[in-house]
Amino acid sequence: MLRIDRIALREIRLALKEPFRISSGIVHDRRIALLELTDRDGASVFSECVAFQLPNYSSETIDTAWHALREWLVPRVLGRELTDPAVVHALLDENIKGHNMAKAALEMGCWGLAAEAAQVPLSRLLGGTRDRVPTGISIGIQSEPAALAARAQAAVAAGYRKIKVKIRPGQDVDYVRAVRTALGGGIGVMADANSAYTLADSEQLGRLDAFDLIMLEQPLGDDDLVRHATLQRRMTTPICLDESITSVDRAEDMIALRSGRIVNIKPGRVGGFSASKAIHDVCESAGIPVWCGGMLESGIGRAYNVALASLPNFSLPGDLSPSARYWHRDVVTPEWTMDDDGMVHVPTRPGLGITVDREFLDSLTVRTEELSARPTMVAVG
Repeated sequence: MLRIDRIALREIRLALKEPFRISSGIVHDRRIALLELTDRDGASVFSECVAFQLPNYSSETIDTAWHALREWLVPRVLGRELTDPAVVHALLDENIKGHNMAKAALEMGCWGLAAEAAQVPLSRLLGGTRDRVPTGISIGIQSEPAALAARAQAAVAAGYRKIKVKIRPGQDVDYVRAVRTALGGGIGVMADANSAYTLADSEQLGRLDAFDLIMLEQPLGDDDLVRHATLQRRMTTPICLDESITSVDRAEDMIALRSGRIVNIKPGRVGGFSASKAIHDVCESAGIPVWCGGMLESGIGRAYNVALASLPNFSLPGDLSPSARYWHRDVVTPEWTMDDDGMVHVPTRPGLGITVDREFLDSLTVRTEELSARPTMVAVG
Protein backbone atom coordinates (compact mmCIF):
# COMPACT_ATOMS: atom_id res chain seq x y z
CA MET A 1 0.00 0.00 0.00
CA LEU A 2 1.38 3.38 -1.04
CA ARG A 3 0.38 6.69 0.55
CA ILE A 4 2.00 9.93 -0.58
CA ASP A 5 1.86 12.67 2.03
CA ARG A 6 3.94 15.36 0.35
CA ILE A 7 5.06 16.36 -3.15
CA ALA A 8 7.54 19.16 -3.74
CA LEU A 9 7.75 20.76 -7.19
CA ARG A 10 11.09 22.19 -8.18
CA GLU A 11 12.32 23.94 -11.32
CA ILE A 12 16.01 23.82 -12.15
CA ARG A 13 18.02 25.35 -15.00
CA LEU A 14 20.65 23.00 -16.43
CA ALA A 15 22.90 24.35 -19.18
CA LEU A 16 23.72 22.11 -22.14
CA LYS A 17 27.33 21.66 -23.14
CA GLU A 18 26.37 22.87 -26.61
CA PRO A 19 23.14 23.94 -28.34
CA PHE A 20 20.97 21.08 -29.59
CA ARG A 21 19.06 21.78 -32.82
CA ILE A 22 16.11 19.84 -34.23
CA SER A 23 13.77 20.75 -37.09
CA SER A 24 11.45 22.74 -34.81
CA GLY A 25 13.96 24.74 -32.81
CA ILE A 26 17.15 24.92 -30.79
CA VAL A 27 17.77 24.31 -27.07
CA HIS A 28 20.58 26.10 -25.22
CA ASP A 29 19.68 25.11 -21.69
CA ARG A 30 16.97 23.04 -20.06
CA ARG A 31 14.32 24.31 -17.74
CA ILE A 32 13.45 21.07 -15.94
CA ALA A 33 10.56 20.42 -13.58
CA LEU A 34 11.31 17.87 -10.88
CA LEU A 35 8.98 16.28 -8.34
CA GLU A 36 10.03 14.92 -4.97
CA LEU A 37 7.45 12.49 -3.62
CA THR A 38 7.49 11.56 0.07
CA ASP A 39 5.40 8.79 1.60
CA ARG A 40 3.91 8.55 5.09
CA ASP A 41 7.00 6.69 6.36
CA GLY A 42 9.35 9.43 5.18
CA ALA A 43 10.75 7.60 2.14
CA SER A 44 11.21 9.90 -0.85
CA VAL A 45 12.11 9.78 -4.52
CA PHE A 46 12.58 12.28 -7.34
CA SER A 47 10.90 12.15 -10.74
CA GLU A 48 11.18 14.41 -13.79
CA CYS A 49 8.77 16.12 -16.16
CA VAL A 50 10.18 16.13 -19.70
CA ALA A 51 8.12 19.02 -21.10
CA PHE A 52 10.16 21.65 -22.91
CA GLN A 53 10.07 25.40 -22.39
CA LEU A 54 8.18 25.97 -25.66
CA PRO A 55 5.33 23.96 -27.26
CA ASN A 56 7.43 22.90 -30.27
CA TYR A 57 7.58 19.15 -29.56
CA SER A 58 4.11 18.85 -28.04
CA SER A 59 1.46 21.25 -26.79
CA GLU A 60 2.78 20.91 -23.25
CA THR A 61 5.43 23.13 -21.69
CA ILE A 62 7.09 23.14 -18.31
CA ASP A 63 4.72 25.90 -17.21
CA THR A 64 1.52 24.15 -18.33
CA ALA A 65 2.75 20.96 -16.65
CA TRP A 66 3.46 22.81 -13.40
CA HIS A 67 -0.05 24.26 -13.43
CA ALA A 68 -1.68 20.90 -14.24
CA LEU A 69 0.26 19.15 -11.48
CA ARG A 70 -0.55 21.74 -8.85
CA GLU A 71 -4.19 22.31 -9.70
CA TRP A 72 -5.52 18.94 -10.88
CA LEU A 73 -3.13 16.01 -10.74
CA VAL A 74 -1.24 16.07 -7.46
CA PRO A 75 -4.46 16.52 -5.40
CA ARG A 76 -5.70 13.21 -6.82
CA VAL A 77 -2.94 11.18 -5.17
CA LEU A 78 -2.01 13.09 -2.00
CA GLY A 79 -3.13 11.28 1.12
CA ARG A 80 -4.78 8.53 -0.87
CA GLU A 81 -4.23 4.83 -0.23
CA LEU A 82 -2.87 3.40 -3.48
CA THR A 83 -2.84 -0.37 -3.70
CA ASP A 84 -0.31 -0.39 -6.53
CA PRO A 85 1.41 2.21 -8.78
CA ALA A 86 -0.38 0.61 -11.73
CA VAL A 87 -3.66 2.20 -10.58
CA VAL A 88 -2.33 5.75 -10.86
CA HIS A 89 -2.61 6.06 -14.65
CA ALA A 90 -6.39 5.59 -14.66
CA LEU A 91 -6.74 7.81 -11.60
CA LEU A 92 -5.01 10.71 -13.39
CA ASP A 93 -6.78 10.11 -16.70
CA GLU A 94 -10.34 10.28 -15.38
CA ASN A 95 -11.96 13.45 -16.79
CA ILE A 96 -8.59 15.12 -17.41
CA LYS A 97 -7.69 15.16 -21.09
CA GLY A 98 -4.13 15.51 -22.29
CA HIS A 99 -1.28 16.73 -20.07
CA ASN A 100 0.54 13.43 -20.61
CA MET A 101 3.94 14.75 -19.58
CA ALA A 102 2.60 16.16 -16.33
CA LYS A 103 0.75 12.90 -15.65
CA ALA A 104 3.86 10.88 -16.45
CA ALA A 105 6.04 12.80 -14.02
CA LEU A 106 3.63 12.01 -11.21
CA GLU A 107 2.76 8.46 -12.25
CA MET A 108 6.38 7.43 -12.79
CA GLY A 109 7.30 8.99 -9.46
CA CYS A 110 4.73 6.71 -7.84
CA TRP A 111 6.43 3.72 -9.46
CA GLY A 112 9.80 4.97 -8.23
CA LEU A 113 8.50 5.47 -4.71
CA ALA A 114 6.90 2.02 -4.71
CA ALA A 115 10.21 0.48 -5.74
CA GLU A 116 11.97 2.42 -2.98
CA ALA A 117 9.43 1.29 -0.38
CA ALA A 118 9.63 -2.34 -1.53
CA GLN A 119 13.45 -2.18 -1.64
CA VAL A 120 13.59 -3.56 -5.18
CA PRO A 121 15.14 -2.03 -8.30
CA LEU A 122 12.67 -0.05 -10.39
CA SER A 123 13.50 -2.16 -13.45
CA ARG A 124 12.48 -5.34 -11.61
CA LEU A 125 9.20 -3.78 -10.44
CA LEU A 126 8.42 -2.94 -14.07
CA GLY A 127 9.22 -6.44 -15.30
CA GLY A 128 12.61 -5.69 -16.82
CA THR A 129 14.76 -8.60 -17.93
CA ARG A 130 18.10 -7.02 -18.84
CA ASP A 131 21.05 -5.89 -16.75
CA ARG A 132 22.50 -3.80 -19.62
CA VAL A 133 20.81 -1.85 -22.40
CA PRO A 134 22.39 -0.66 -25.67
CA THR A 135 22.60 3.08 -26.18
CA GLY A 136 22.64 5.32 -29.21
CA ILE A 137 23.40 8.98 -29.70
CA SER A 138 21.21 11.72 -31.12
CA ILE A 139 23.11 14.33 -33.12
CA GLY A 140 21.42 17.64 -33.74
CA ILE A 141 21.24 19.41 -37.10
CA GLN A 142 24.69 20.61 -38.15
CA SER A 143 25.78 23.47 -40.39
CA GLU A 144 27.07 21.25 -43.22
CA PRO A 145 27.25 17.55 -44.15
CA ALA A 146 30.95 17.26 -43.32
CA ALA A 147 30.37 18.54 -39.79
CA LEU A 148 27.61 15.97 -39.24
CA ALA A 149 29.78 13.17 -40.63
CA ALA A 150 32.61 14.14 -38.28
CA ARG A 151 30.24 14.05 -35.30
CA ALA A 152 28.99 10.64 -36.36
CA GLN A 153 32.52 9.27 -36.69
CA ALA A 154 33.41 10.55 -33.22
CA ALA A 155 30.29 8.91 -31.80
CA VAL A 156 31.17 5.55 -33.32
CA ALA A 157 34.71 5.86 -31.94
CA ALA A 158 33.20 6.53 -28.50
CA GLY A 159 31.28 3.25 -28.69
CA TYR A 160 27.68 4.26 -29.46
CA ARG A 161 25.58 1.42 -30.86
CA LYS A 162 23.29 3.58 -33.03
CA ILE A 163 23.72 6.95 -34.70
CA LYS A 164 20.61 9.13 -34.97
CA VAL A 165 20.87 12.28 -37.07
CA LYS A 166 18.31 15.05 -37.06
CA ILE A 167 17.13 16.26 -40.46
CA ARG A 168 14.83 18.90 -41.93
CA PRO A 169 13.94 20.09 -45.45
CA GLY A 170 17.10 21.34 -47.13
CA GLN A 171 19.33 19.45 -44.70
CA ASP A 172 18.52 15.81 -45.30
CA VAL A 173 19.71 13.59 -48.18
CA ASP A 174 23.17 15.11 -48.61
CA TYR A 175 23.69 15.06 -44.84
CA VAL A 176 22.66 11.42 -44.45
CA ARG A 177 24.77 10.46 -47.47
CA ALA A 178 27.80 12.09 -45.85
CA VAL A 179 27.26 10.11 -42.66
CA ARG A 180 26.79 6.80 -44.46
CA THR A 181 29.87 7.41 -46.61
CA ALA A 182 31.96 8.28 -43.58
CA LEU A 183 30.82 5.31 -41.49
CA GLY A 184 30.51 2.63 -44.14
CA GLY A 185 27.84 -0.02 -44.21
CA GLY A 186 28.36 -1.76 -40.89
CA ILE A 187 27.07 0.95 -38.55
CA GLY A 188 23.41 1.46 -37.67
CA VAL A 189 22.22 4.90 -38.78
CA MET A 190 18.76 6.45 -38.56
CA ALA A 191 17.27 9.85 -39.40
CA ASP A 192 14.76 11.81 -37.32
CA ALA A 193 12.62 14.54 -38.90
CA ASN A 194 10.44 15.57 -35.94
CA SER A 195 7.39 16.05 -38.22
CA ALA A 196 9.17 18.51 -40.53
CA TYR A 197 7.84 17.09 -43.84
CA THR A 198 4.57 16.58 -45.67
CA LEU A 199 3.48 13.86 -48.07
CA ALA A 200 4.44 16.22 -50.92
CA ASP A 201 8.05 15.53 -49.89
CA SER A 202 7.73 11.77 -50.39
CA GLU A 203 10.03 11.71 -53.43
CA GLN A 204 12.78 13.48 -51.50
CA LEU A 205 12.28 11.24 -48.48
CA GLY A 206 12.35 8.21 -50.74
CA ARG A 207 15.93 9.07 -51.66
CA LEU A 208 16.88 8.09 -48.11
CA ASP A 209 16.17 4.46 -49.06
CA ALA A 210 19.59 4.37 -50.70
CA PHE A 211 21.40 4.59 -47.36
CA ASP A 212 20.21 1.40 -45.61
CA LEU A 213 18.86 3.26 -42.58
CA ILE A 214 17.56 1.44 -39.52
CA MET A 215 14.56 3.74 -39.65
CA LEU A 216 13.19 7.16 -40.57
CA GLU A 217 11.60 8.63 -37.47
CA GLN A 218 8.44 10.75 -37.53
CA PRO A 219 8.72 12.35 -40.97
CA LEU A 220 5.12 13.68 -41.14
CA GLY A 221 2.62 15.37 -38.84
CA ASP A 222 2.26 14.09 -35.31
CA ASP A 223 -1.50 13.53 -35.66
CA ASP A 224 -1.41 11.89 -39.11
CA LEU A 225 -1.36 8.10 -39.21
CA VAL A 226 -3.05 7.88 -42.63
CA ARG A 227 -0.39 9.80 -44.56
CA HIS A 228 2.36 7.95 -42.72
CA ALA A 229 0.78 4.73 -44.01
CA THR A 230 0.89 6.11 -47.56
CA LEU A 231 4.52 7.12 -47.18
CA GLN A 232 5.48 3.75 -45.67
CA ARG A 233 4.07 1.99 -48.74
CA ARG A 234 6.31 4.14 -50.93
CA MET A 235 9.50 3.55 -48.93
CA THR A 236 11.57 0.51 -48.08
CA THR A 237 13.08 2.24 -45.03
CA PRO A 238 11.02 1.40 -41.93
CA ILE A 239 9.14 4.39 -40.56
CA CYS A 240 9.31 4.81 -36.79
CA LEU A 241 6.59 6.80 -35.06
CA ASP A 242 7.36 8.99 -32.07
CA GLU A 243 5.11 12.03 -31.60
CA SER A 244 2.18 10.17 -33.21
CA ILE A 245 2.06 7.49 -30.49
CA THR A 246 0.48 9.09 -27.44
CA SER A 247 -1.44 6.05 -26.14
CA VAL A 248 -1.87 2.33 -26.62
CA ASP A 249 -4.89 3.08 -28.85
CA ARG A 250 -2.68 5.08 -31.20
CA ALA A 251 -0.19 2.21 -31.30
CA GLU A 252 -2.99 -0.19 -32.22
CA ASP A 253 -4.14 2.21 -34.94
CA MET A 254 -0.62 2.44 -36.33
CA ILE A 255 -0.40 -1.34 -36.52
CA ALA A 256 -3.84 -1.65 -38.15
CA LEU A 257 -3.10 1.05 -40.73
CA ARG A 258 0.53 -0.05 -41.24
CA SER A 259 1.66 3.51 -40.66
CA GLY A 260 5.06 2.38 -39.45
CA ARG A 261 7.16 -0.61 -38.49
CA ILE A 262 8.90 0.63 -35.32
CA VAL A 263 7.78 2.63 -32.27
CA ASN A 264 9.79 5.02 -30.12
CA ILE A 265 8.33 4.84 -26.60
CA LYS A 266 8.99 7.94 -24.55
CA PRO A 267 7.24 7.42 -21.21
CA GLY A 268 6.72 11.15 -20.75
CA ARG A 269 4.95 11.44 -24.08
CA VAL A 270 2.48 8.62 -23.42
CA GLY A 271 1.58 9.43 -19.81
CA GLY A 272 3.93 7.20 -17.84
CA PHE A 273 4.94 3.62 -17.25
CA SER A 274 1.55 1.89 -17.37
CA ALA A 275 0.87 3.25 -20.85
CA SER A 276 4.47 2.51 -21.91
CA LYS A 277 4.15 -1.09 -20.79
CA ALA A 278 0.82 -1.47 -22.60
CA ILE A 279 2.33 -0.10 -25.83
CA HIS A 280 5.34 -2.35 -25.37
CA ASP A 281 3.10 -5.40 -25.03
CA VAL A 282 0.88 -4.55 -28.02
CA CYS A 283 3.93 -3.98 -30.22
CA GLU A 284 5.60 -7.17 -29.01
CA SER A 285 2.50 -9.18 -29.92
CA ALA A 286 2.49 -7.62 -33.39
CA GLY A 287 6.21 -8.14 -34.00
CA ILE A 288 6.91 -4.40 -33.84
CA PRO A 289 10.25 -3.54 -32.19
CA VAL A 290 10.38 -0.61 -29.78
CA TRP A 291 13.09 1.58 -28.33
CA CYS A 292 13.28 4.31 -25.69
CA GLY A 293 13.75 7.87 -26.89
CA GLY A 294 15.18 10.77 -24.94
CA MET A 295 14.01 14.29 -24.13
CA LEU A 296 17.28 15.83 -22.90
CA GLU A 297 16.59 14.48 -19.42
CA SER A 298 18.81 14.99 -16.42
CA GLY A 299 20.22 11.93 -14.69
CA ILE A 300 16.95 11.60 -12.76
CA GLY A 301 14.85 11.20 -15.89
CA ARG A 302 17.53 8.92 -17.34
CA ALA A 303 17.04 6.50 -14.43
CA TYR A 304 13.39 6.01 -15.39
CA ASN A 305 14.22 5.54 -19.08
CA VAL A 306 16.91 2.97 -18.38
CA ALA A 307 14.55 0.98 -16.15
CA LEU A 308 11.90 0.98 -18.90
CA ALA A 309 14.42 0.01 -21.58
CA SER A 310 15.21 -3.17 -19.66
CA LEU A 311 11.85 -4.65 -20.78
CA PRO A 312 12.23 -7.45 -23.35
CA ASN A 313 10.84 -5.82 -26.51
CA PHE A 314 13.16 -2.81 -26.30
CA SER A 315 15.30 -4.47 -28.96
CA LEU A 316 16.88 -1.38 -30.55
CA PRO A 317 19.40 0.97 -28.91
CA GLY A 318 17.71 3.88 -27.14
CA ASP A 319 18.62 7.52 -26.64
CA LEU A 320 20.26 6.73 -23.30
CA SER A 321 23.49 8.66 -23.67
CA PRO A 322 25.86 9.12 -20.72
CA SER A 323 25.57 12.29 -18.64
CA ALA A 324 28.69 13.75 -20.23
CA ARG A 325 27.00 13.79 -23.65
CA TYR A 326 24.85 16.77 -22.67
CA TRP A 327 25.90 18.15 -19.27
CA HIS A 328 29.05 19.65 -17.80
CA ARG A 329 27.80 18.20 -14.52
CA ASP A 330 24.73 16.06 -13.89
CA VAL A 331 22.47 16.19 -10.85
CA VAL A 332 23.13 12.56 -9.88
CA THR A 333 26.16 10.70 -8.52
CA PRO A 334 27.72 8.76 -9.94
CA GLU A 335 26.88 10.17 -13.33
CA TRP A 336 25.51 7.91 -16.06
CA THR A 337 28.17 6.25 -18.20
CA MET A 338 28.37 3.52 -20.83
CA ASP A 339 30.82 0.65 -21.01
CA ASP A 340 33.23 -0.23 -23.81
CA ASP A 341 30.47 -2.18 -25.56
CA GLY A 342 28.22 0.87 -25.80
CA MET A 343 25.94 -0.43 -23.05
CA VAL A 344 24.38 1.34 -20.08
CA HIS A 345 24.12 -0.78 -16.95
CA VAL A 346 20.70 -1.10 -15.33
CA PRO A 347 20.93 -0.23 -11.63
CA THR A 348 20.59 -3.10 -9.19
CA ARG A 349 20.17 -0.93 -6.11
CA PRO A 350 16.64 -0.52 -4.71
CA GLY A 351 14.47 2.25 -6.12
CA LEU A 352 15.95 4.37 -8.90
CA GLY A 353 19.45 3.15 -8.14
CA ILE A 354 20.88 6.68 -8.19
CA THR A 355 21.86 9.32 -5.64
CA VAL A 356 20.68 12.87 -6.23
CA ASP A 357 23.28 15.57 -5.56
CA ARG A 358 21.04 17.76 -3.40
CA GLU A 359 23.59 20.50 -2.86
CA PHE A 360 24.11 20.91 -6.60
CA LEU A 361 20.37 20.61 -7.18
CA ASP A 362 19.74 23.44 -4.73
CA SER A 363 22.23 25.65 -6.56
CA LEU A 364 20.29 25.13 -9.81
CA THR A 365 16.82 25.66 -8.34
CA VAL A 366 14.86 28.75 -9.39
CA ARG A 367 11.36 27.86 -8.19
CA THR A 368 9.82 25.53 -5.60
CA GLU A 369 6.35 24.73 -4.34
CA GLU A 370 5.28 22.17 -1.77
CA LEU A 371 1.94 20.36 -1.76
CA SER A 372 0.89 18.23 1.17
CA ALA A 373 -1.95 15.92 2.14
CA ARG A 374 -2.95 18.42 4.78
CA PRO A 375 -5.34 21.15 3.68
CA THR A 376 -2.60 23.80 3.63
CA MET A 377 -0.45 24.61 0.61
CA VAL A 378 2.84 26.40 1.05
CA ALA A 379 4.57 28.16 -1.82
CA VAL A 380 8.27 28.98 -1.47
CA GLY A 381 10.40 31.06 -3.80
